[in-house]
Amino acid sequence: MKKTLGLILTLCCFQIIQAQKNQKSVASSLSNPNILWIITDDQRADALEVYNRETIGKSESSLGYVMSPNIDKLASEGTLFTNTYCNSPMCAISRPSMHMGRHAFRSGHYKFFSHQEADISKPFLSQILRKEGYGTAVFGKTHFATQSKLNPKERKPNDMFDLVVEFKRDLNNKGFGSIFTSGAKQIFIDGVFQLVNKHETATYPDGTKYVYMTNNSEGEIPKEDKKMFDKVNKDFNILRARTRLHNTLIIGGENPKKAGETVDGYIVKEFKNHLSNANKKYKTYGGRTVNGVDTTKPAFLNLSFHLPHTPVLPPKKFRDIFKNKKYKLPEFTTDELSKFPPQLVILYNECKADRLTNEEKQQAIRDYYAFCAYGDSLIGESVEAFKKYCKENNQEYLILFTVGDHGWHLGEQGVMSKFGPWKQSVHNATIVVSSNKDEFPAGEVCEEITEYVDFAPTMLAAAGVDINQKEYDYLDGYDLNKVQKGTTTLREYALGEQNIVCGHRAFMRNGVFAFSMRTRDEWDYFKAPDLNKNITWALTCDRPKADMALYDLRVDPLEKNNVANDKDYVALADWFRNKLGTIVLGDRRVEADWTKLNSYNVSSFARGADDKKLDIPQEIIPNVK
Repeated sequence: MKKTLGLILTLCCFQIIQAQKNQKSVASSLSNPNILWIITDDQRADALEVYNRETIGKSESSLGYVMSPNIDKLASEGTLFTNTYCNSPMCAISRPSMHMGRHAFRSGHYKFFSHQEADISKPFLSQILRKEGYGTAVFGKTHFATQSKLNPKERKPNDMFDLVVEFKRDLNNKGFGSIFTSGAKQIFIDGVFQLVNKHETATYPDGTKYVYMTNNSEGEIPKEDKKMFDKVNKDFNILRARTRLHNTLIIGGENPKKAGETVDGYIVKEFKNHLSNANKKYKTYGGRTVNGVDTTKPAFLNLSFHLPHTPVLPPKKFRDIFKNKKYKLPEFTTDELSKFPPQLVILYNECKADRLTNEEKQQAIRDYYAFCAYGDSLIGESVEAFKKYCKENNQEYLILFTVGDHGWHLGEQGVMSKFGPWKQSVHNATIVVSSNKDEFPAGEVCEEITEYVDFAPTMLAAAGVDINQKEYDYLDGYDLNKVQKGTTTLREYALGEQNIVCGHRAFMRNGVFAFSMRTRDEWDYFKAPDLNKNITWALTCDRPKADMALYDLRVDPLEKNNVANDKDYVALADWFRNKLGTIVLGDRRVEADWTKLNSYNVSSFARGADDKKLDIPQEIIPNVK
């Protein structure tokens, strides 16, 4: 009897101690802030009035009218970083780079696929936070192009996040959306990635759906499909790009759906439903039964919009605001084109805008900025829902808004696209807001150079993760809180690499010079046994083959005059070639054959070259008036 009673008392004490530990664990996790990470797609920083006021002294962009009241309000509550650079002007490279906090040249993720089974792979931000006790969810565009397993049969939809509500799988394919591409096959034509045998689905306001072919690599498009295509173009004032790469891409038009009913509107609805169904199961619009947010855990929520990515289709309500606006069309001449190195000529030919009339260019700009304004309204709605959830659950919060996974050209450099090393493709902005105003003070503006690889360490640090531990040595970025406070090493340059459309090309930028160069004498994916083969080619090849471009931003802020081959700048261009090439080719560059498990090579012939310093010898910097 005494033994039994003693055993019961021991068990009771153990349960009490365990309960106290669990309570402490929950209390500790709830002391960490809820995190909302907002990402738009293909958005230029100059679509934000607040950005324009801080950089050029007026609300309009250099092209004309923009509208962003909700984002301006968000910026007033925290810190605006005006010199943030993406690390690749391409969705499928930029996004995993952000999620991993690593430059693509150090992760080996250069194009449309990688996996996490290789022993060089690192976890996504969301995977680390999940281990730290966060509930994780993503809504909208994912496009990570990184899979957890090499074998598709072993992958799970929640490998990256606890909940994934994806705009194509869960919304477009379930009947939510307006006009979108469907049924396409990915192939390479003349070295260029293209979607062939494409179809489009157009959903009219009354629910009527039309599905028609827009591209047929095996013959003529059926007459009935052509007729449907023409009808949709006429009914919604559709403007399409006229290039080989983007010959059916929609760069302007009116959304068949009203505001709130577009695919991005439904992304926000899904986000709000997740918050309003806390601690219970609910059905997504696509019909899946999922769990609402868990209030016993801090939440990490990634709200990833598809807009203003093509198809650029603002709803009528926002399109009407912009319909009479007149924009300054960017100038582009044959003199400018004649100074492009061959690699950038290829890019221009794939994305050029010169087949559009001036009125069509006006429409493209109007509709793009109108689409951004619509996004502003959705962001305002989402932020308010998130703050309301945090207030109701007495939880702190951090909001990080990434203004575009990269930028977009509206005629600058003669193109309407991304993919380039120029400002419109790579120079973006960031807004960080914290409920703790000591962290990111309200109304603050930071002009230091920041990069997209900074986002993961910023959010990890905010969540209480010690990013100074050895296991996080792979992170290439900084905690933006320390950058804003000046308590960490500051960069003197931003860098990145672009790997499709015209081959592999790296860029390095600061406020004075913008430089880019070809990095590999290759075009397609890297394959064993040629990983990092001839890795120093770009440093040792004949000078013209390096395809260098150098812009002196002191006298050429629009990047119209490539001076890499001008006699006064040759020594400077060669200095940049060595500096940038040594970093991206020799400071832990990874090239991997992702069709295999552990097939990779690490190039470290210049480890430590990425010192964040731009110590250009003064004697090679030309004097300018």
